[in-house]
Amino acid sequence: MSKHKIGFNTAISIVIANMIGTGVFTSLGFQVTGIEGGFSIIMLWVIGGILALCGALTYGEIGSAFPQSGGEYNYLSKLYHPAVGFLSGWVSITVGFAAPIAAASVALSQYVTKIYPNINSLYLSFSVIIIITIIHSINLRAGSLFQRVFTIIKVLCIIVFIGFGLFYKPEHTISFYPTSHVWKDIFSASFAGSLIYVTYAYSGWNAAAYISGEMENVKKNLPRALFIGTILVMFIYTALNSIFLYTVPVSELKGVLEIGYLSASKIFGPTIGQFMSLTIAVLLISTISAMILAGPRVMQSMGKEIKGLRFFSTANKNNVPYVAIIFQSIIALVLVSTSSFQSLITYVSFTLNLMTFLTIFGIFILRYKFKHIITEFKTPFYPFTPILFLLIILWILINIVMERPIESIYGLLTVSSGLIIYFISNNKNKSQKKI
Repeated sequence: MSKHKIGFNTAISIVIANMIGTGVFTSLGFQVTGIEGGFSIIMLWVIGGILALCGALTYGEIGSAFPQSGGEYNYLSKLYHPAVGFLSGWVSITVGFAAPIAAASVALSQYVTKIYPNINSLYLSFSVIIIITIIHSINLRAGSLFQRVFTIIKVLCIIVFIGFGLFYKPEHTISFYPTSHVWKDIFSASFAGSLIYVTYAYSGWNAAAYISGEMENVKKNLPRALFIGTILVMFIYTALNSIFLYTVPVSELKGVLEIGYLSASKIFGPTIGQFMSLTIAVLLISTISAMILAGPRVMQSMGKEIKGLRFFSTANKNNVPYVAIIFQSIIALVLVSTSSFQSLITYVSFTLNLMTFLTIFGIFILRYKFKHIITEFKTPFYPFTPILFLLIILWILINIVMERPIESIYGLLTVSSGLIIYFISNNKNKSQKKI
């Protein structure tokens, strides 16, 4: 059995890598279709960051109380009922990680084929997922090193991008000062709809919770990793989107997926812009890697506790849950070949926000029902922190149901199918015990 533990720096890199990826490099084009004011758009990313920070701080306390791997599956099983925990695990297996892996690989291929149109985008997406899956299926130490290196490269490249963008002199005018229409924008349906993409871009702030059982000094390092990783990404996102708006006219951004390519072409010129587009594609490798590393730990936790899913807990000599990793990647490959990018984002946002809502609400259950558990970390500004998170997420969920009913139905069907599977497997376990 491998004695290697995930250190604090790797934990932060997993949080950062999970967050900085597809959303920030692809979603601005969808946001500016309903909101055009520079200040209002930046407020989207600030509010999204505050939301993620509230979630990270709350998860820090819950994770300190229940330090085992598994994320929401572990938390909801203990706070509510094993059936609720199973649902969150089921969502993680079917949607939570596989769909973002698929979306990131699609975005990666779009950036590459923008430069090399003869490359088959589907084959490229498949190849990236398969290669990273092989790396993480072999050894945790190798996977951790791969993760740290690509995350460092990602952050450095983004800092360079922002730095050069500050010296660019745009041909268009863009104002980041608030106008009289700001509050109208913020409370509009378009703003709530755009928050769907923003919360997707910030999703991953809870990534370290999924591998907490393999972390060093988890009760101390988990809250720190969640907090530091999230606040760093919040600053990076705000700065990066400011550069996108500063360098590219809103009219050119509308409906475009490859936002980074447009901005890089403006800042560096067509030739170097193409190189930066390829660099962004490389950065997305870190995102795919982080999710392939974290997601299977949920399946592994479920496999250890649920007899019918025991095959998910199968590990190699290095204690790597390779069966769960391969299974997750197969689902991602199917989604790559069958779903559109925009529908993937909405579907993922609805189902993940639903489970995250239940988890954050669980802080009240923890404080009431588990008073005997002494945690090393307490949520700052409790109960304001979790309440603010819950109100914003509820607003987003209601908006998704009203504006995107098809994706909402798919999300509810995913959750319902998990409930059916839970009761079937639970009844089988009871019947086997009687025999």
